[in-house]
This record gives sequence, C-alpha cells and structure tokens, in this order.
Amino acid sequence: MDAPSSTDTATQTADATTAEPQAEEQKLDAPSNRKAPFPRGFLDTISTGWAEHPAALPEPREQASWTARRRAKVSAAFPGQRLVIPAGGLKQRSNDCDYPFRAHSAFSHLTGWGSDAEPDALLVFEPRDEGHEAVLYFRERADRTTSEFYSDASIGEFWIGPRPALDGVAADLGLATAHLSDFTAGDDDRTVGEDDQLTRFVSELRLVKDEYELAQMALAVEVTGRGFDDVIAELPRIIEHPRGERIVEGVFHQRARSDGNSVGYDTIAASGPHACYLHWTRNDGPVKPGDLILLDAGVEVDSLYTADITRTLPVSGTFTDIQRRIYETVREAADASFAAAKVGVPFRRLHEAAMEVIAARVAEWGLLPVAAEEALDADNGGQHRRYMVHGTSHHLGIDVHDCAQARRDMYYDGLLEPGMVFTIEPGLYFQIDDLTVPEEYRGIGARIEDDIVMTADGPVNLSASIPRTADEVEEWIARLKR
Repeated sequence: MDAPSSTDTATQTADATTAEPQAEEQKLDAPSNRKAPFPRGFLDTISTGWAEHPAALPEPREQASWTARRRAKVSAAFPGQRLVIPAGGLKQRSNDCDYPFRAHSAFSHLTGWGSDAEPDALLVFEPRDEGHEAVLYFRERADRTTSEFYSDASIGEFWIGPRPALDGVAADLGLATAHLSDFTAGDDDRTVGEDDQLTRFVSELRLVKDEYELAQMALAVEVTGRGFDDVIAELPRIIEHPRGERIVEGVFHQRARSDGNSVGYDTIAASGPHACYLHWTRNDGPVKPGDLILLDAGVEVDSLYTADITRTLPVSGTFTDIQRRIYETVREAADASFAAAKVGVPFRRLHEAAMEVIAARVAEWGLLPVAAEEALDADNGGQHRRYMVHGTSHHLGIDVHDCAQARRDMYYDGLLEPGMVFTIEPGLYFQIDDLTVPEEYRGIGARIEDDIVMTADGPVNLSASIPRTADEVEEWIARLKR
C-alpha cells in the first residue's frame, strides 16, 4: 500500500483555483520523504473533464421506517434535551494506515447506516416544541475543484471512491442532513459515550428486536452456516497446512466478506488443546486428525447485525468415545438451557440450567471433590466451573455482545421477553496440563453455541439447521469433506 496520509500531502497540494502561488510555495518546501510535489500541469488540469455525479435520489432503504420508530423512543425519553450520537472516527493501525471503519452500534441502530456509514458523522436530536428533529451531520463529498478531491487520502474520492451527498443520504435514510462543518457543540449536549444515562438508554433500547432486526439476524445466521460448510469442505487442505487454523480463519473470512460485510468478531479456530482457551484468536496451530477443532465464528451482514455460532468438529470425521461423551454432555447442557427459556423467566436461569447438567456430569465422572449439589451452591460451591468458567448466554444483535451497557436488572437479572435474541453456549474444557482430570480428558475442549430468538410461544433456535448432535456432525463432515 502506498497511499499518503493527509499530513504527508499537506505541503504538496494546491487548490486548482489558486494553483500558481501555491505551486511556487511547493518549490520552496522540501518534498515529503515519500512523495514528490504535484507538478503545475497536474494542478492546472485535475479539476476539469469530469462527468456530473448522478442526480437521481434513492428510495428510502428498508430499515428507514424502523429507525424512525427507534428515534421516537429516544426523543420521548429525553424531552427538551439536545442529544448527540457519534458514529466515531477512523482509528490508526500504523503510520498512515487505518483500521476498516465500523460505526458505533447506537449510531447505526438509530440511523440505519450500516457498512456504508461515514466516519465522524453525528446524529443530533435537536429539541423542538413537539419533541426533536433528528439531523444527520457528515462530511459531504468534496467538489472536484477542491484539493480534497485528489490530495486527501482519508476522504478524497480519488483515493477511496465515491462519497455520499447530503440530499442522497437524506432520501436514503429518511433523515434531515447537514454538512459536518455546520455542527456546533453545545455546553448542555448529552453525548453517547460521555453521558451515562443516554449511553445506557440506547443500549437497553436494543434488548428487544423489531421485525427488521430479527430478519437481519436470521440472514446473518444463514450466511454463517454457509461459512461453516465452506470450512468442512476444505478440511483436507486445512489438515495439510502447518498452520491449518489460519486456513480455517481465511476460508470463513472469505464467506463473510463475499456474502456480508465482514466477521462480527475475531474468529476462534481452536484445534486440539487450543480449544480449551476460550478466546484463542492466534489461530496459528495445526489441525490434526484425531483432534477436535472448535470453530466460533459469525458473519456480520451489511446492516452490521451479526451471528455468533460455535460448532466443535472431529477433524477425522468421527468422535472418539471420550470426545463424544464430552460433546454430548455439552449438547445436553445446551438443550437444558433452551428448555428453560420461557417468557417471564429471568435471563440468568439459562445459565443455571446449563450448569446443573455440567455439575452433574463432571461429578458423575469423578472429577469433583464434592457432590454436584454442593458444587451448585451459590455461596460456597462452583467447583465445576473449573471446566466451564464462562457464562452460558449473552444478548446478540448489532453487537456480538449486544446491549452491554444495559443495567444488570435489565440484562442478567432481567426477564425474557418476545423479541430478545441471545446465545446459548455451554462448553467443557479440560486443559492439557490439568492434573485434576484423567489423562484421556486432557487437551479436549468442546462448545456448542446457537442463536436464539424469544417468541411468545417459546424460544426459536435460529441456527438449528447447522448440525448439532454428534451423529449429525459426523454425517455433515462425511457429506461435505472433499
């Protein structure tokens, strides 16, 4: 990559309308250590000979009516107050290279701008007598007679491609728009990320999903399932590579980028003993026949809604007896958690139901120093948690750990409602050096994770079509492995 930053080009650029004096200044300035100054002929001609931008305005996108309803709830909760929801800006990776931009979740939830959102944009709720007027401020595309067009590597269209216009975005999102330079911060502004009450409110607003969101969640799960199919199909190539975990990651990422925006979080491709490390994202190990590989991955679609699925696969295609015992215990725990999900039940009950199974089974295998009942004691127990230290469920949506700023009594201690989307993901992990378990258990880790939507009639497993039982997983691998 050889793109200069805006600072690199600061002394090299010239507005085409005043090219001559600035060109003289360029002759006096020492050139950048990476780029030579723009020559006079370039400056004289760069702003001419361009076709007009298309003038037709788009129809409102599908989510525009839904985002208007969400904004109305925010407006009603903060009457007479000016609210600011920033999209966030570019973050530097190194030198003049930035990470891919991804807008703040609350901003996308309230505007409908997803993968195409503009860095540094602001959604502002301007107080009015009848409530608020929502205005979207962003940096509009530069006129081609300005130096920004060709010289600014962060925002110039010559560098990053076409950028949106105010009127086009207004029609697309159903929002009033204004240039970012027209925004003036006020002393009494309440800003997401700075104001705790507002930050909490917009997070809790996502606890119950609307119909559009549920459809996007189903889409994200569908694409993620195709990504898992891709990985299984490539198992022979994965096994051959000395860093097969990286091939797993790359195969899944290709599906995420081709059919979605990207991955919703760093893929966990953990083979053999690595499956016992809960957030193994180094993904630099081999994938060996006879081992299990734990794949925890999710596709983020263009609306930024993401799936979060885990399956644990026998690399050779069949589970050993001990692997099957561990895997099916995890599935039993997941099924118990699913059965516990009912409208009005505390969210924490999902974890408790899974833990009851985990404690019973590891006690049955002789791995606990106490009985299962004692291990489940809230104050003095927990011995079984050595083998499953994480929680069983979290909310899911436009963030992989959605609604993270919600109050505890709305989240962990909250009651299940129709429209909530959450994961169920128990596991068992017997680390390679854990002397509390028999040798045949060591180095085996298994997790099953599904994405669940709560309905008035009970829970629905959005990822049920991705094989779950040990028998189904073996059949899946036999069918797809090339």
